[in-house]
Amino acid sequence: MVKIRLARGGAKKRPFYHVVATESRSSRDGRFIERLGYYNPSATGGEQKLVLDLARVDHWTKNGAQVSERVAFLVKTAPAAVPAA
Repeated sequence: MVKIRLARGGAKKRPFYHVVATESRSSRDGRFIERLGYYNPSATGGEQKLVLDLARVDHWTKNGAQVSERVAFLVKTAPAAVPAA
């Protein structure tokens, strides 16, 4: 089964997460099918906290992918996170 979840990156005490579509059996930071965006909880200043390709997230969910709890929350807040151009 395909899951949409967070894959951790970044340094110690400085988390950075990639939002990925991955096989549910693969490890948290292991192999993934597609990278859908990123989440930077420690963003400051002009840095973006959340970038998501909502069209691809929608594509995966329509094809049966399960969304993790945290990613579901991020998808809900994503339209508000996009800065006005």
